[in-house]
Amino acid sequence: MKKKKWNKSRRAFLAFLLPSFLGVVFFVLLPFLDVFKRSFTTAVTGEFVGIQNYVTVYENRAFRLAVGNTLRFTLVCLPLLLVLGLLAALLLTNMKQAQLLKSFFLLPMAMPAATIVLIWKMTFSESGFLNRLLSAHTDYMGTSLAFWVLVFSYVWKNLGYTVVLWLAGILAIPEDYIQAAKVDGAGKVRIFFSIILPQLKGCMYTITVLSFLNSFKVFRESYLVSGAYPHESMYLLQHLFNNWFVYLELDKMAAAAVCIGIVLLGVILFLEKLWEEGDEER
Repeated sequence: MKKKKWNKSRRAFLAFLLPSFLGVVFFVLLPFLDVFKRSFTTAVTGEFVGIQNYVTVYENRAFRLAVGNTLRFTLVCLPLLLVLGLLAALLLTNMKQAQLLKSFFLLPMAMPAATIVLIWKMTFSESGFLNRLLSAHTDYMGTSLAFWVLVFSYVWKNLGYTVVLWLAGILAIPEDYIQAAKVDGAGKVRIFFSIILPQLKGCMYTITVLSFLNSFKVFRESYLVSGAYPHESMYLLQHLFNNWFVYLELDKMAAAAVCIGIVLLGVILFLEKLWEEGDEER
């Protein structure tokens, strides 16, 4: 009887899992395998050329520029977003209007891309609000300052969910730990570094992965503001792939996509390993 129930439960579990599995196979694995195959052939004739596409991509100046800018953007934005989000969450912990302020932080995420682009142009254009405030005539999107405008936009848009996740992690820490530390004479700084921060390791890895993946979603606003060829300082991999797609340079796209996919997978697996080590320590 128990065996029949087990078999029935197992079949129900497999039936529930099958649509998701098929979706991953047909919409993720098979397309990636096709891209991997195309990375070794020409775009027009499909002739096998070995690693020539990879060599061409590596020697391409636009690719190196885009990789450098994307790496720089990620290394600047991730720590900035994590630190600002944590500071905001700590401030909200003891505030009565925390719920209202959380909604305020989440507001940028609910804004349509067209609205964000309009705000960008009204603020950072040569005749925009910022220039009027500073009595200047700087074209922020046409100089190296464009990179920092992009950083500001990313942090502004993604700070909300970061604050909410940090806040959830802080509120999940047992109050007994903090009270015991206070009884032992620990100050706020000691409590933060010895109790709160170690308890937030799992939360930190989750936020890091989400923020890392979201850093690749900034292209839409950047493209609508500056077009396919923005200032060099904010020319990202997304711009490069878009331009290659327009000119049907699919062999380059395939080779670059394989390289970037491997790097992204490595980064995510590394973060997952750190997450597991953090859980074991706790």
